[in-house]
Amino acid sequence: MAKALLGYVGGPDPRLLAEMRRLQQRVQDLESELLRIQAENDALSVASHEESLLGSIDVAHAEPVLA
Repeated sequence: MAKALLGYVGGPDPRLLAEMRRLQQRVQDLESELLRIQAENDALSVASHEESLLGSIDVAHAEPVLA
């Protein structure tokens, strides 16, 4: 009786299994893309920060180096 209530008729539905595999692969693909984009964002953030530090140096008003 429980099998009938759950829709069990001789094994899992192959279409359902195929859809589940497709969705699992899609999730893995999206997780990989997220990691790639986060790494790219981090690199751009570091490059932007370094560029802003170099641009903030005023060479015309720099103090002499103490020897």
